[in-house]
Amino acid sequence: MTSPKPKTTQTMKPETAAKKLGVLLSATPAEFQEGVVSRDELNELQSKPPAWLADLRRNGPHPKQVVAAKLGVSISGLIRGGITEPLTTAEIDALKAENPAWLERERSIQAEARKEALRLKQR
Repeated sequence: MTSPKPKTTQTMKPETAAKKLGVLLSATPAEFQEGVVSRDELNELQSKPPAWLADLRRNGPHPKQVVAAKLGVSISGLIRGGITEPLTTAEIDALKAENPAWLERERSIQAEARKEALRLKQR
């Protein structure tokens, strides 16, 4: 008979953990950037975020996928609009208030894409 193998702890790189948490890796504390994150640690960060994580999620800077979601456009739409750098919540709010032509256009493109996806799903 073979003895059962000990369970290994599943870990991930800080880049992966930051993406799963919806934050920009370069804005996280050094100890987060330099270590590895276990699945249990990630679950703990998600369920009980420390102050630095709550602040990052609230104020940014935000990664492109979060910026795109907050603006209601695709990541490609951000790039077409000239947004290539991470933005803070204040910068996103300012863009929403300004509502430039590119943002309006990209939002309508995104709305059409969602409608089409829904139509195809209902087939």
